[in-house]
Parts: sequence; C-alpha cells; structure tokens
Amino acid sequence: MDSARTSPSRKAASTKIVIAGGFGVGKTTLVGAVSEIQPLRTEALVTNESEGVDNLDAVPSKATTTVAMDFGRLTLGEDLILYLFGTPGQRRFWFMWDDLCLGAIGAIVIVDTARLDESFSPLDYFEAKGLPFIVAVNQFDGLEKYTLEQVQAALALPPEVPIISVDARDRDSAKAALIRVTEYALEHLTRTLAGAS
Repeated sequence: MDSARTSPSRKAASTKIVIAGGFGVGKTTLVGAVSEIQPLRTEALVTNESEGVDNLDAVPSKATTTVAMDFGRLTLGEDLILYLFGTPGQRRFWFMWDDLCLGAIGAIVIVDTARLDESFSPLDYFEAKGLPFIVAVNQFDGLEKYTLEQVQAALALPPEVPIISVDARDRDSAKAALIRVTEYALEHLTRTLAGAS
C-alpha cells in the first residue's frame, strides 16, 4: 500500500456505492472503468443451461455474467475510500442484493434504452429500500438516442431522482456518475435530517 495515500496515524473513512441494473447494462464495465485496483469480478460463462431461464436475446454477444458481485475501490483523499459493489443482473441472483446494499450511501441504476422494461424492477427495489439512487442511461453504440426527459417520463421517475447519461467504458463519465450519486445521497440525508427536527 502506498504510504502517501494512507497515513498510519489516521484511520481512513470509507463509504459504499452500489452499481445496479438489469442483465448486460454495463455494471461490470463501469466498475472496471473507474476502479483504481484490478476489480474483483465473479464472472461465469453464459452456458446453454441458462436457456429458458435468462433472456439473452438483447445481448447475444455477451459471453459472461456476474454471478455474485463486482468489487472496486477508489481513493478520494488521504482519508476517504469509496468502495463499489456491482450487483448481478440476472434475476435468479437478485437474492444477493440485500447483502450488497447493507451500509451503502446510494446506488447507481444503469439502464439500457433498448430494454427499458427491464429497469422497473431495479428501480422499484431501491424505492422500496429508501436508498437514494440515480439513474444512469448507458450510451450504447448504434442505439437510437433519447433525451433524458424522454427516458425519465418512460420510467415514470419522480422529479427529484437525478438522471444522467453515462458511457460505462469511460473513466471520467463513470466518475461523474459517482460524484452525482454522492451529491444526491448527501442531499437526501440533509432533507431527512431536516424533516426529523
């Protein structure tokens, strides 16, 4: 570990953000784009066994899938570390989401405009949990572009939920999403504390 990054006399604080969404929307890619360490990935080959269980029609070239989580880390300062947890996208692995969300300050829900119908369950999950989340529309090559307002209306998002464009492959774009979810989580906490007093 680089001693310039973490002073032995100071204990580093950490925070956790969850990267969620449906199958093949770019969660693993986003974690890999922004993590300062080689991300921990629990990828398995997509096999014929998933036929009839997982809908692969929209992502026919996808050869692997996350079966537990993706994990990455980003040092934000001498004493602040951000941990990233990417959820599995296939429904049969969603039972792990509760554990992955424990202690998280917020979530990024990545959506694919070609498969917006697959976004409703992840959005409902975070709304029910009360965990602050933002929506990140992944800009896939070759897809028709929609305005953020069109996507927000199609998803019936409450006006206070931030929605942004993201290129999950691009480090700066991924960082911008992390900044926005952190800002929103702080705004949410401030509103909650103000309402409690």
